Amino acid sequence: KGPRRLVLVLTTTGRKTGLPRTTPLQFEQVDGDYYIGSARGTQADWYRNLLADPCVQVEAQGRHFSAYAEAVTDPERVADFLALRLKHRPVMIGLVMRLEGLPLRYRRADLVRFAGEKTLVILHPTPNPVESLKP
Repeated sequence: KGPRRLVLVLTTTGRKTGLPRTTPLQFEQVDGDYYIGSARGTQADWYRNLLADPCVQVEAQGRHFSAYAEAVTDPERVADFLALRLKHRPVMIGLVMRLEGLPLRYRRADLVRFAGEKTLVILHPTPNPVESLKP
C-alpha cells in the first residue's frame, strides 16, 4: 500500500489578481472531505483567497477535482481537527504544536485555547471530478 500521502495542492483564485494560486498543504481525509489547517490563521494568503472565492481546485491522492471550501474558525471544531492530526502523526504534529506553544502535557482546554489562533478549512469535493491525474 505504501506510505500515506500527507500533502495536497490547493489552487485558489487570487483575490486581487484573479490568477490561479497554488499552495501545498498537509491534510487529513475525513468521510470523503479533505481537512486542511492554516498555521498562520486568517492571515494566510490561500485562506484569504478562498474566503473571497470558495470554489477551488485540489490535487490529492492522484486525483484532480473541484471542491467547495468551508472555512471553520470555531475553536472546538479546530481543536477536534488538531486532535485528529495528533492521533495520526503524534511525533511530527506534536513537535510542531509544542514549538508553537502547546504544553507537552496538555488538556482539552489547552488544545481549544491553542486552536483559537488557528483556522480549519474543509474541502468538500464537488460531484464531478475535473479529471484524473492518473489514467
